[in-house]
Amino acid sequence: MRLTSFTDFALRALMRLAGEPDRSFATGEIAAEFGISRNHLAKVVRDLAEAGFIATQRGAGGGFSLARAPRAITLGEVVRALEGGSPLVECFRDDGGECVLLPRCRLKARLAAAREAFMRELDGTTLAECAYLPRPARHPARAS
Repeated sequence: MRLTSFTDFALRALMRLAGEPDRSFATGEIAAEFGISRNHLAKVVRDLAEAGFIATQRGAGGGFSLARAPRAITLGEVVRALEGGSPLVECFRDDGGECVLLPRCRLKARLAAAREAFMRELDGTTLAECAYLPRPARHPARAS
């Protein structure tokens, strides 16, 4: 199974938000922390907001935060929201794609079962379980 970088960035951002669920973050802050393009992350934030996972606020003091408690968001629902239309392999497309093995293919059912097991695991995992906690604040060295 392979997730797009878009979904990977979304999961990273959500995990970071789950680490401090009562805080609002700026796009630039998350982008810098994870080495992600700020523009790309802005698109991720837009899609996460449209899907109802985060709340955004514009202007001074604005940013984005979780719209729901981290324990109320499963990784499966995030992946479905962002990857929902992407077939695992060509033969999973609605039109069957260009697969020359259909209808006698013996692999398709196994791939479908593997995809379902993958999603079942993600459905059973909440964002709270994957929260990315902030780094501890560094204390300046004390002179002796």
